[in-house]
Parts: sequence; C-alpha cells; structure tokens
Amino acid sequence: MTLTDTRRQAPSAVVARALTKVYGQGDAQVHALRGVDVAFATGAFTAIMGPSGSGKSTLMHCLAGLDTASSGTVHIGDVELTGLNDKQLTLLRRERIGFIFQAFNLLPTLTAEQNIRLPLEIAARRPDQLLFDRVIDTVGLRDRLAHKPTELSGGQQQRVAVARALISKPQVIFADEPTGNLDSRSGAEVLSFLRTSVRELGQTIVMVTHDPVAAAYADRVVFLRDGELVSEISAPSPQSVLDTLMKLEA
Repeated sequence: MTLTDTRRQAPSAVVARALTKVYGQGDAQVHALRGVDVAFATGAFTAIMGPSGSGKSTLMHCLAGLDTASSGTVHIGDVELTGLNDKQLTLLRRERIGFIFQAFNLLPTLTAEQNIRLPLEIAARRPDQLLFDRVIDTVGLRDRLAHKPTELSGGQQQRVAVARALISKPQVIFADEPTGNLDSRSGAEVLSFLRTSVRELGQTIVMVTHDPVAAAYADRVVFLRDGELVSEISAPSPQSVLDTLMKLEA
C-alpha cells in the first residue's frame, strides 16, 4: 500500500507521480526530489514537512507550476502541468491556483479590498459578491477593507493575502510558510482562518511549514527526507508531528 492509499476515499485535487527534480550537472548535481508519489485530497488541509534540505519547498513549487520537474507528472484536477508552455502555465495558475507566501505581497497603494479583488481584476472576472462577503466574514476583515497595508498589522495583512487567495475560488491553495513572519498569536489566527476555509468553504490547501504547531491545524501531514516521501500522519497533534520529525532527523 502506498502513502496515498489512505486518502482514496476523496477525489484528488493534486497528484504527483514519479516526480524528480535535479539541479546542476555532473559532480555538482543535487537530487532535490527522488521519485515522489503523492496525492492531495479535495477539500482537505495537508501540510508538507521535513528536515532542512528535504525537498519540501521544491515539491510545492513543482506542484504549483512555479518550477519545472526533471521527470514525472503533476496533475491539478484533470490538467497535467508537465508539458504546458509558459502561457498555459500562467493561465492555469491564474484560474486554478491560489498562493499564500511568507511575504504578504500586497500592493501598498491599494486598500485591503482592492488587494483582495486584484486577481479577479487581472483575470477580467466579475466578482461573486456572495462569496466575497463570505470570505471577508470568514477571515474577519469587514472593518478593515478601506485600510491600506501600512495601516494593518502583520496578521491582518496575511489575512488579506488569505482572502485574496480564496476569492477566485481556486482548485487548490498553496501556502509556503504562511505564518513565518508572524508572531504566535497572529499565526494562530491565520491558521484558524485557513482551517475554517477548508471546513466551511470546501477549500483545498497544501502548506509547507517547519512548525509542528502550524502542521497540527492540517488534516494530514506528509514528511519528506532527502527528496523522498517517507511518512505521513492523519489527525496530527503538535507532539505527533514533532516526534515524527525527530525520528527523521535522528
């Protein structure tokens, strides 16, 4: 049985098969990913963890079409990323993928509401006002919509980034260390909003983190070591995540 068999009861939003990524040539070659097979269920919150240099960020970048795999395949829903040209990848990322990064990446001249609506403006899509209202209430930004980023706390700015990712109804949101620049209280708030978006909006989230407490908000945690998928746990707790990490680093 593979590591992904336990999630086959739910359809997969993202699937990687025999995924490899090699940087450099000759003696300088680095094998960042070594034949990774993994699937991420629709409507679930999954964390990717591993020791430093394990390949977790490389895996997320290849899954999201931000980096090109050396071999293997990646599917977002029924679309295979591998083989798409730059224009096709840009369109797929715009229409099917949301991103949340450690840096908030907000435009300082725009209000919170304008930053949230920006992906729809770029794609020339009409906003779904009911969804907009639901997202705003989910992340608790109703009284901050007219504020610019400099008038918001770090936690509020990241909540704007979360709402921006949710508003276009992506098939999957990739979050790369989304609480890395936040204090523990603000980080907990953002993670709670991500958890709520999965439970109440049916969102699919794949998050890279090094923090066992952050990973415990997920439904499932998958672990990499030396570019290979080596373990996973469901219904994680901070302690069970920490215990697994310690075993991998031993």
